[in-house]
Amino acid sequence: MGLTVLGLVFVLGALLGVPMGLAMLAAGFGYLMATHQDVGLVVDQTMNGLYNNYLLLAVPLFIFVANVMNASGVLERLLAFAQAGVGRFRGGLAHVNIVANLVFSGMSGSAVADVAGPGLIVARMMVKGGRYPAGFAAATSAAAATLGPLVPPSIPMIFYALIANTSVGALFLAGVVPALGTALALMAAIAVIARRRGFPAEAPVGWRALLPIFWRALPPLALPGILLGIIYSGIATPTEAAAIAATYALVLAICVYRSLSLAQLYAVIIETVRQTAAIGLIMSGAFVFNYAVANEGVPDAIRATLVGWQLKPVAFLLAVNVLLLVLAIAIDEITILLVIVPLLVPVAAGLGIDLVHFGVVIMLNMMVGLALPPHGLLLFVISGLTGTSIGAIFREIPVFIGTMIAVLLAVTLLPGIALMLPRMFGYAGG
Repeated sequence: MGLTVLGLVFVLGALLGVPMGLAMLAAGFGYLMATHQDVGLVVDQTMNGLYNNYLLLAVPLFIFVANVMNASGVLERLLAFAQAGVGRFRGGLAHVNIVANLVFSGMSGSAVADVAGPGLIVARMMVKGGRYPAGFAAATSAAAATLGPLVPPSIPMIFYALIANTSVGALFLAGVVPALGTALALMAAIAVIARRRGFPAEAPVGWRALLPIFWRALPPLALPGILLGIIYSGIATPTEAAAIAATYALVLAICVYRSLSLAQLYAVIIETVRQTAAIGLIMSGAFVFNYAVANEGVPDAIRATLVGWQLKPVAFLLAVNVLLLVLAIAIDEITILLVIVPLLVPVAAGLGIDLVHFGVVIMLNMMVGLALPPHGLLLFVISGLTGTSIGAIFREIPVFIGTMIAVLLAVTLLPGIALMLPRMFGYAGG
């Protein structure tokens, strides 16, 4: 009866268009009442377990960093740097889109922030004068923004670290090589498309002009390096590093560039609070929902079923890929991460799969899901921002989806790709 009520309320809420966090909360409360449990006690314990976690303070801080960078004109410097570096190749602006998003991901930790920042700006540049089809420009921006979950500091990685009880530092390191590999694979796909469709190259920037462009972009480019350096040197925890990054972004915007007014700062704070509250609502709903699922023994049943199948680790990982990609068609990625992944982590650990490697596989699935029709969040975000029809984007996105799935399979089958840097820094076993 409890599980039936849980499922029916959740599905009903989703069908009525209720925000996912509220739908999960309603389902959780319905379950507690149907099973005659103390609603107040369970919710109190769940909320205390969620909001007393020190690591979660990093989430609003990284959101704040992204919003400050978006509002302070830093993007213009980063785009100039990316265009000087890769704009000279055929399909130059599409390459710029990938590089700019890769760099900006190291400041935002959020795919949505990336597509609304550099993704939107470059997409508008691409369609000027009809140089690129609007659908291709928007699809490139969506694909480029998917790098967000992999590049440190990644907000989804922080959530996964809480779920799997793994090191945030190890996860951040593990995402670097797959992120770079994905960026290069996407650029290779763009190079092939650009040659076939005759997309233009940008005017090359001379070597003398390149140094001043790099110098102007150096302060924001240094932020990811500073962030990782203070974490891996032991100077600060990830949460303390997030606070340092927020301070650095503020000093850069207000004192160095002098491009952030008090009115803009107020708007940044309001937007940060709004985004944090939205994430907090989803997490609250997920914790209550997960309590109900765990209390009914669903994780144990799934674990026993999979153990009964006697799956090998590789077969399990491939099955997880298929499951998550199918779920991504109908469920958003944060819900999958907070509701489905907790059921899979114990099974992965029981099969001897490195949970850092498993986390990177999960992040890669999230990347694909963010751009996977028909539910891919980034496709609808960039469609709304640019005014491009969703059908035009759907027609252009498959080649990027195929490229990302190829990287996903490579990382799934070759754990060393993800574990190379963690092992080098002593985070993971050989």
